[in-house]
Amino acid sequence: MLKFYFNGSPNPTKVALFLEEAGLAYEPVAVDTRKGEQFRAEYLAINPNAKVPAIVDDGVTVFDSNAILLYLAEKTGKFLPANTPANRAELLSWLMFAATGVGPYSGQAVHFKHFAPEKIDYAHNRYQFEAQRHFGILNDHLAKRRYMVGDTYTIVDMDVWGWARMIPLVLGEEAVAKYPNVKRLVDEIMARPAAAKAIALKDNFKFKAEMDDEARGNMFKHLKVKAA
Repeated sequence: MLKFYFNGSPNPTKVALFLEEAGLAYEPVAVDTRKGEQFRAEYLAINPNAKVPAIVDDGVTVFDSNAILLYLAEKTGKFLPANTPANRAELLSWLMFAATGVGPYSGQAVHFKHFAPEKIDYAHNRYQFEAQRHFGILNDHLAKRRYMVGDTYTIVDMDVWGWARMIPLVLGEEAVAKYPNVKRLVDEIMARPAAAKAIALKDNFKFKAEMDDEARGNMFKHLKVKAA
């Protein structure tokens, strides 16, 4: 059975959504990053980058949420657009846009807004600006269409949903209204039974809730390293 290494953060939740939507049998394996479980030797053998999610599927290991979504979609033939060169190109473009832009900038925006031990206006402003810019691009794209690629619900919509549903955390509650087309897509996905199951998966496990010194040390290794 497919093993799914996860926690409740946005990137694993995207993969959980696909697994639930596709009806794939899987074994969820909790990786508590606030306890440092991502640095255990057995997990580093699966993902040397010490991040979640990762999967092991009949001996095949895949890490990074975007790679996993593409791997599972191509393996199952589910949640892909019609197979045309134009759709394939658009799928890869938007998938990489989410992988290299939406996710990283949203994550850094959250870090400097909520978790940085010192408030650095330059860093906070930079990542808020970039997160806003990326969500603005998504919003403009969705103004012209129901879904991100083609005319059907695909892994790109799941990918966008993972972080877009977290806009209140990334940018603040008031920001949701600035991206009505993104909100429309998020609301549509949130109404799907698979989304509720994906979000609730973490509730079956005991994850460390406190962001104490132990958690900060495991989540933000740079705090103990002078790299520059």
